[in-house]
Amino acid sequence: MVDEGKDWIVVDKPAGLLTHPTRPDGTPTLWDGLRQLLAYELANRGQLSIITRLDRETSGLVLLALTRGRARDLGLAMQRGAIGKEYLAIVRGWPEWETMAIDAPIIRQGEVCDSPVWLKRCVDARGAEAVTEFCVERRFERAEGKFALLRARPRTGRTHQIRVHAAHAGFSLVGDKIYGGREGGAYLEFIETGWTPKLAEELLLPRHALHASALEFETGEGRREVRSGMPPDLAAFDFGR
Repeated sequence: MVDEGKDWIVVDKPAGLLTHPTRPDGTPTLWDGLRQLLAYELANRGQLSIITRLDRETSGLVLLALTRGRARDLGLAMQRGAIGKEYLAIVRGWPEWETMAIDAPIIRQGEVCDSPVWLKRCVDARGAEAVTEFCVERRFERAEGKFALLRARPRTGRTHQIRVHAAHAGFSLVGDKIYGGREGGAYLEFIETGWTPKLAEELLLPRHALHASALEFETGEGRREVRSGMPPDLAAFDFGR
């Protein structure tokens, strides 16, 4: 647990952990773990509601409400875009810009063309509005080539938004199995074979290099900002050059 108030908590989710159950197969999830950890509090406060969700491979901060009233207030704040979110991402290549705002609508790719990966998104005029602000923190080189650490601030909340917009700008995330090339081929190969030396050579990291590093939200007692440093695996990639 990173921070907490009387009716909310913020936790730092590790990469590889599902946020909430997607199938009844007993796979460990953040949701299940927190329900066990907070069993006494939940018996007295009533509920646990995940406000900000991260996919399995993304690490970082997750905001949860512990009462029905706080869940309602934070849920409405999410709809208004009143919860500030910030991410760190390591991408391939050196952007020629220092800051860039990408305003490009996003849609599930299978709705507009054939897609080998059902959940893959793409930029298309028929999609939903999506805006992401990027800032270059630093550029660095490794034996495998040039890379950059970006700070990303999504102004909307579309599925895979940062990954889609970064790839659309020509700078896909390190380790991204869906948007890092081969039209999702690495993802399909991973599903079939698991992590292999071949995939390690291609992707460089076993998960996409994305970390939810900051949240800013209203607690009912004032505005709160919570931050999380870069996790060890991404720091090792960045500074292990």
